[in-house]
Amino acid sequence: MEIFRHTRNVTASDEVSHFFRVSADRPQALLGACPAYAKTPIVACPALAVSLGLGSLRVKDESSRMHLGSFKALGGAFAVAQLLKSNIENKLGQTLNPEDLTGDQAKSLARDYTFATASAGNHGLSVAAGAKVFGAQAVIFLSETVPEAFAMRIRGLGAEVVRVAGSYDASVDAAIQKADENGWQLLADGSWPGYIDPPALVMEGYMVLAEECRADFEANDDWPTHVFLQAGVGGLAASVSAHIRKTWPQQPLITIVEPDAAPCLLYSIKAGALVRADGPDSNMGRLDCKDASLIAFEALRWDADVFVTISDEEAREAADKFAGYQMPTTPSGAAGLAAIMNRDLGLHEESHCLVIVSEGPV
Repeated sequence: MEIFRHTRNVTASDEVSHFFRVSADRPQALLGACPAYAKTPIVACPALAVSLGLGSLRVKDESSRMHLGSFKALGGAFAVAQLLKSNIENKLGQTLNPEDLTGDQAKSLARDYTFATASAGNHGLSVAAGAKVFGAQAVIFLSETVPEAFAMRIRGLGAEVVRVAGSYDASVDAAIQKADENGWQLLADGSWPGYIDPPALVMEGYMVLAEECRADFEANDDWPTHVFLQAGVGGLAASVSAHIRKTWPQQPLITIVEPDAAPCLLYSIKAGALVRADGPDSNMGRLDCKDASLIAFEALRWDADVFVTISDEEAREAADKFAGYQMPTTPSGAAGLAAIMNRDLGLHEESHCLVIVSEGPV
């Protein structure tokens, strides 16, 4: 278990050019035409805050997001829509409005497109849902470690599921290979050199969550002093951190939380370059990523303050704690709380913390 306090360049952070759009305008415009969209709540937990010695604890609860049960619903579906929009506009030679994407003409053209991605579960659900809504095809690659409940839900959205022997990394490799062989659009939520634009769209979709938080805090003029963001490849953490740095008038200390079996961002930030974090499988399945996303790493090296790891047992204890407060989630979803419960991070009665329950129970 490790804590790394990162000295970021505050001046440079204000000026850094991210590889993704730090605005919710485009995904909010698209979601405005989606009947499944509703803002998720920020839940105050005063009793839990007192038990932890905090001034306050607020929880952004993503467990009901767009009937898919996680923040990932915002990213993959938005990226599908934007990629289809660009391709169809090129074919038609005209600009489409968001509502045009669900029209008969757009859907007839979308049938020719297949999106492929590897997933630990939730990203695959989002891509499958987006493909279904807009009339495209989706093939989702799942490693053998992903619960069958995810595979069943993805198939229920009309997507093909391909099971891959081995780890999440093996499913990523399989998705890349098959997308290249078949001319499919690869839509990963992680990025690497030479593969930037599609995952940047996924991260742009997460800006909706970040903007919802900003608007709620602004309405009450009650800003957190500390924000805890769990990370797998880092897309959510980087998106929310960038939005905070660009838009919040009062800046919090931002802590990134990873499994001790997969601290790819912590290792990379310490090294100043992407570093693989090999380790055993973690019960934080959606966070168990051994390689960080390139664009998430580049953003977090400017925007985050602290990187911390937690154990599987600590994450399970935090999930159990949330369940006791009627917010059931998984160890992945409870990672932010686990860091508060189990690490000496200098928190006290004047600390006002925000954590994200990133998914409901599987």
